[in-house]
Amino acid sequence: MVGDLFSPMHLLVILAIALIVFGPGKLPELGSSLGKAIKEFKKVMNDPEKLIKK
Repeated sequence: MVGDLFSPMHLLVILAIALIVFGPGKLPELGSSLGKAIKEFKKVMNDPEKLIKK
């Protein structure tokens, strides 16, 4: 059931809805901010000592 959740057709429908909601001008900006957030999350997960403030 979960394997069918992210089929290519579903991803295209999600992309089309995102394009309608956010518009073509905001989509690159949204993708960039999402990429930065994922990068920061991975950096913190690799070095959890940065979260602990002394």
